[in-house]
Amino acid sequence: MQVFTRTLKTESMQKIAIFCSASDAVAPVYAEKAAELGTWLGRHGKWLVYGGSNTGLMEKTARAAKEAGAMIMGVVPTKLEERGKVSDLLDVTFRTDNLSDRKDVLLRESDICVALPGGVGTLDEVFTVMASATIGYHDKKVVFYNVDGFWDDILRFLDGLEEKRFAHRPLRCHYEVARTLDELAVFLE
Repeated sequence: MQVFTRTLKTESMQKIAIFCSASDAVAPVYAEKAAELGTWLGRHGKWLVYGGSNTGLMEKTARAAKEAGAMIMGVVPTKLEERGKVSDLLDVTFRTDNLSDRKDVLLRESDICVALPGGVGTLDEVFTVMASATIGYHDKKVVFYNVDGFWDDILRFLDGLEEKRFAHRPLRCHYEVARTLDELAVFLE
């Protein structure tokens, strides 16, 4: 693990956790938007904090971020390393034993979390962040980057939880929704 001494401003969002797919088989629009976000992160001097994979939207975001000047922090579980799936773009690497530890480090090391399109792993990360916020472990938010309406069904589901009184307070306290990069940037600045 590398040690870094760069001082990050705490009043702004400097370290951005990205949750997203590691699949290379997703529609091109998702890869395009992931790369666009990565470029934005680099151009705005942000740190990318992510799962460290060299595949899918994870690698697309990291490569674009790195090319635009971002620092890259990867949180790599043992299984990913064993399978040779670790990105070679990482400036800082955190090694974890499992996915639970990975989520803890991602949350600890970030100022805000962005959910790009993703699968079960992305949902796991999103719900972990939101659940721990609801009981007061932190006050960080998840921003659903709703590319091409990807998150619409989940957002309706969250609204339904409130309507059926399965949420103690409005869940919108713990997440935001952005449909464009410009809308997302408002939450990341």
